[in-house]
Amino acid sequence: MPSQPRRDWSIDSWHARPALQQPTYHDEVAVERAAAKLRRLPPLVTSWEIETLRRHLAEAQEGRRFVLQGGDCAESLDDCNSQVIANKLKILLQMSLVLVIGARKSVVRIGRFAGQYAKPRSSPTETRDGTTLPSYFGDAINEPEFTSEARTPNPHLLVRAYQHSALTLNFIRALIDGGFADLHHPEYWDLGFFEGSPSRKQYENLVQRISEAIRFMETISGNSIEELSRVEFFTSHEGLNLLYESSGTRTVPRRDGYYNLTTHFPWIGERTRQIDGAHVEFFRGIRNPIGVKIGPGATPSDLLRLCEVLNPENEPGRLTFIHRFGADRIADCLPPLLEGVGQAGPRVLWISDPMHGNTMTAAGGQKTRHVDAILREIDQAFTLHEQAGTILGGVHFELTGDDVTECIGGARNLTEADLTRNYRSQCDPRLNYEQSLELAFLIAGHLEDRRHASG
Repeated sequence: MPSQPRRDWSIDSWHARPALQQPTYHDEVAVERAAAKLRRLPPLVTSWEIETLRRHLAEAQEGRRFVLQGGDCAESLDDCNSQVIANKLKILLQMSLVLVIGARKSVVRIGRFAGQYAKPRSSPTETRDGTTLPSYFGDAINEPEFTSEARTPNPHLLVRAYQHSALTLNFIRALIDGGFADLHHPEYWDLGFFEGSPSRKQYENLVQRISEAIRFMETISGNSIEELSRVEFFTSHEGLNLLYESSGTRTVPRRDGYYNLTTHFPWIGERTRQIDGAHVEFFRGIRNPIGVKIGPGATPSDLLRLCEVLNPENEPGRLTFIHRFGADRIADCLPPLLEGVGQAGPRVLWISDPMHGNTMTAAGGQKTRHVDAILREIDQAFTLHEQAGTILGGVHFELTGDDVTECIGGARNLTEADLTRNYRSQCDPRLNYEQSLELAFLIAGHLEDRRHASG
């Protein structure tokens, strides 16, 4: 572990590098005022939470834990309310419960929220009826309405995003500390619209197995298993807006180096992972565990260079590669990367993102994803890692606890005609509660099969 920040790095050294996907602000005074405000605000997370997550991710690299990362493609400030937050937390807890049984190992729960307010876009502008305006880059940058005022990047929104992240985290911590995630009572996690789901009976049977196992262990020991009354929960977001990320980065007492205290686990997106770019430059100097999204254009040399720059000391738990190829391309794209990185020997955690490579456009113009394609990519990811002798240590989903109709397929066989019924995402399509749970059962089956094969 480095004892001090690298001498050629500072919080602001990224300014000297090409910075992609950054908004163009027109009021520099307002920008500095927003940055100064962010630097004064209390941190959202702590360094000891970050170090705990790093240790958990190091264990996931070795196959002793499994990572579940999920949440919105892009959070909305308007969705910062108790019901939306509780529903997202509920579905992640339900999924992790299924995975714990399948894997017989601890699950690292990482939410894509409390900071996922900025989103990369394929084009910096959008044209409608001959009018061209900046694209919508998330609620931390501008607003989705197609007007000049709404689409103009506003640095004050960075402060609002930070404040809403704090409110979200405060509520999550209160829920967990208050027993919301008590494994003694998993039946409390049910959602009102779970009635009638084809997966309901399977989930109820699994809940019964867990409750019986807990009662048995407590009967044998004669004590209550207090640690089962709450779970650890971490946050993540794409570290896209470098003004926001750097303004939340600071030193802490009795620890060396700089921590990005806006989140536990920031990641670099596929569009911004250039080795000489501003994002890699910023990320290489922070002490958080970090992720990098990897798409079809990645080569083994790209990944090895990222390992050298982002994790030069080869620290366990430091670097995660989140691969996102699509069901039709993963068999060609993933094996060379696993072989190239595996032969060189750097420590990395591999996570599958089966969402982004499977996006398509429906006949009605909505972006959507088919659950069958997501399932196929996950299935292939497990197989390819097993063939390469590497460990698939987790999964990364865009999902919501609400009853949306944004992805097609699944147990209820949603079709493109259903998309208009409750399509609410401003960016990418998300799995709804039932589709998410369905995927959890599939992954649990893979983990259980692998456990039996190795045992």
